[in-house]
Amino acid sequence: MSDGLRLVLSGVCHAYRDLSVLQDIELVAEPGEVLVLVGPSGCGKSTLLGIMGGMLSPSAGTVRVEGAVAEDCLNPLTYVFQDFALLPWRSVAGNVSLALEQRLSRADRDARVSEVLTLTGLTEFAHAWPRQLSGGMRQRVGIARALAVRPACLLMDEPLSALDAQTRDLLLEEFVALIERARTTTVYVTHNLTEAVRLGQQIVVLSRRPGRVREVVRIDRPLAGRSATDRDLLQVETALWRLIRDDAAAAEREIEHAPH
Repeated sequence: MSDGLRLVLSGVCHAYRDLSVLQDIELVAEPGEVLVLVGPSGCGKSTLLGIMGGMLSPSAGTVRVEGAVAEDCLNPLTYVFQDFALLPWRSVAGNVSLALEQRLSRADRDARVSEVLTLTGLTEFAHAWPRQLSGGMRQRVGIARALAVRPACLLMDEPLSALDAQTRDLLLEEFVALIERARTTTVYVTHNLTEAVRLGQQIVVLSRRPGRVREVVRIDRPLAGRSATDRDLLQVETALWRLIRDDAAAAEREIEHAPH
């Protein structure tokens, strides 16, 4: 796997017509690290992720991509969404191989699919259909498909939010192991502060709309040694909630009083 890219955002702003969504965003996603974006509903987290991944052009400012991409990387910037988006007429292996077809030989494609199915614990489900899998298993296939292209940067938009609490906790632990092994630069959007402190080396707190960087919190501990019950992580989680709480309440009031 690649050691990842560095993404440098300078003065990034974005608006939809007259609605300002992001303002003066300055941040750096470091190679091989996990940067987590948190903030109240509507603060522009997913919009910012889209700008970082090149799906949207900012209204102002720049996104600079630094670093070399490994020769075996087929897609430097790769997304994982909360919607599993699997093709129901393809098996697990068929869904994973989709992004590799017409780009690799059959032998290389089969080898890569086998590699990521092993990595994600899906080998015995290679010939299963998506309808036969649980939500957690389908999301695991989505992760495998993303890793198959050996991305230099993985962009994850609330990938666990559609799952029940038990499945989410289990898959979160698997994410930690996968991210550590892949050593890919990762940008992760979440509303869940427990996820944020479990995964993040850099946690960027956005204000309510227009989203600005309110604070950047670093956790300089290996992911593998972390537990959701660690006192220092619980303290960080509490501090993050204090930063977000008033904005979150204001955002909810705004939604309640919006014209329908």
